[in-house]
Amino acid sequence: MYNIGVIGGSRPEKRYLEIAEEIGRLLARRGCRVFCGGLTGVMEYVAKGVSEEGGIVVGFLPGMSAVNGNHYLTVPVPTGMGYLRNFLIVRASEAVIAIDGSTGTLSEAAFTVSEGKSLVHIGPIPVRKSKENEGEVLEARTPEEAVDLAISEASKQRERDLKKDQFWSGTFW
Repeated sequence: MYNIGVIGGSRPEKRYLEIAEEIGRLLARRGCRVFCGGLTGVMEYVAKGVSEEGGIVVGFLPGMSAVNGNHYLTVPVPTGMGYLRNFLIVRASEAVIAIDGSTGTLSEAAFTVSEGKSLVHIGPIPVRKSKENEGEVLEARTPEEAVDLAISEASKQRERDLKKDQFWSGTFW
């Protein structure tokens, strides 16, 4: 079970909402845990797709109350952190799919790449890899391609994470 983040705008065009819902369905069918911002727009529609397929979707909410999350979330996590919660989404994920969006999505996308994790995007996103240890930036044309790429990249990330964990769990400490 891979941990996939899905990020995107709170007020996107209808076509991006449909893409988000389909990505949610596909991720749930593939047994992935999904992490998102837990509010409206792309976040709500990806959660809807996951929920309707019986999957797990965790929403990191900007406010102090779980009641503000959309009703499709399996686990609403109130953070009281505002946009800082974006970093939690990235940290919890092994790969991230970006669907449209604006400044909040851009911050999540930049965090993803700078943390060395891969970013798969549908729709334009002006983020690129500029250093060797940063994550890949991959464009997908369909929800199926986005999910396939994200799972493939999450698998690679898990292998890298296991190597890091072996180092930290060794006799070093």
